[in-house]
Amino acid sequence: MLEVRSKSHISLLTKNIMSNKIAIGIDLGGTRTKAVALDENGNVLHQLYFPIDHADDTTWKEAIQNAVNELKQKINSTDFIIGISAPGIPNEKNAVIAYMPGRLQGLENFEWSSFLNYKTWIINDAVAALMAEAKLGVAKDKKNVVLLTLGTGVGGAILIDGKPYQGNFQKAGHIGHIVIDHQGDPDITGMPGALEDAIGNCTIQKRSEGKFNDTHALLQAYKNGDDDAKFIWLTSVKKLAIGMASVINILSPECIILGGGITEAGNDLFEPLEDFLFQYEWRPGGNRCNILKAQFGDMAGAIGAACFALSKNE
Repeated sequence: MLEVRSKSHISLLTKNIMSNKIAIGIDLGGTRTKAVALDENGNVLHQLYFPIDHADDTTWKEAIQNAVNELKQKINSTDFIIGISAPGIPNEKNAVIAYMPGRLQGLENFEWSSFLNYKTWIINDAVAALMAEAKLGVAKDKKNVVLLTLGTGVGGAILIDGKPYQGNFQKAGHIGHIVIDHQGDPDITGMPGALEDAIGNCTIQKRSEGKFNDTHALLQAYKNGDDDAKFIWLTSVKKLAIGMASVINILSPECIILGGGITEAGNDLFEPLEDFLFQYEWRPGGNRCNILKAQFGDMAGAIGAACFALSKNE
């Protein structure tokens, strides 16, 4: 059976994070932004949720500044380091988001360290989620890990020898853009029949020929025995398994972590996924890759950003 871990009560302690600083992690979310403060042992000291107005970059930048100030006031320390999780591709120094067209006006090439007056590290949001799981979550103490986030699209991140692999131009880990069907429609990067389009919520209307507006509606129909829903859903899960098996064959990670809203399907996702992986995953000597459900929910990006900042301070 696949190893699936739920969001149970956990201790946020880890011997892997060694720092004399308090880390503030911020996740620039789609509808609301999250902030968290971690101590040197990875304990969550405080966390905040606050809305931001994406249309006005001055407003949302000030909201982040206010969140940092609020967390500073709650903590008896003057030694801080900051990590920010954001969509887009950071520069090679993880100092700014270098490429993020069409979203969060004013984010590209914005110098956060100068603005916040503390050393600030910027990391892609999927990489941040991986850092949270690798340092404090289901992949704690593992060295080689892949994370996939299944939601509107499919995000991804890679951990090699205990460190996030960001690759040339910092764009590594975009597993959602691998090809599953070479005759499929191009995705947003131009890749035909990509994994993201095979299971992401962004294409559910197209995949269902307009019958379902979102994956939640598709799953409800699937649970109720709708034949169309069953075909669409299982086809999507089959393609996910093919993509995951391809990643396993290339990287041979200790585990693949699945996060994002679609994983809330629970057994309706993980049970057929196990069956398809049994068909497609290469398992020499019977050795297989463990599939884990992400432990952290919507605070993963903020926690991971703080973990990344602490790792840079080691």
